[in-house]
Amino acid sequence: MKKYDNFCAALNNLKDIYDYNEPYSNVVLTGLVALYEICFEQSWKAMKEILENDGVSESQTGSPRQILKLAYQMKMIKDEEIWIDALKTRNNVAHSYNQEIAIDIVRQTKEKFYTMFCDLKCDLESNWL
Repeated sequence: MKKYDNFCAALNNLKDIYDYNEPYSNVVLTGLVALYEICFEQSWKAMKEILENDGVSESQTGSPRQILKLAYQMKMIKDEEIWIDALKTRNNVAHSYNQEIAIDIVRQTKEKFYTMFCDLKCDLESNWL
């Protein structure tokens, strides 16, 4: 599946976030935020593709929020709250020119979102593919 493969590639790239620590240069910080954003985008699109392939008609026109809620209902993801939090963080990427916001995105990714993405990959491989 193309979207799932894209998600796996993005997750593989995201692990590099642990290679960097504060203080970040502007270029590094921007790149780390982009790694998060790309992984988030590919994750919900992979969920959408898998749900569509599984015949879940509600997934065909879903926004990221709708797909996350549907994925939770279908037990594709276990913790709806962290995923909604990740969506809010993704929406904050547009404001990552603000260094505090950018650093917070990287911190949250290291503390909780990377693991969340890894859990999704494992769950998809075990239960959906």
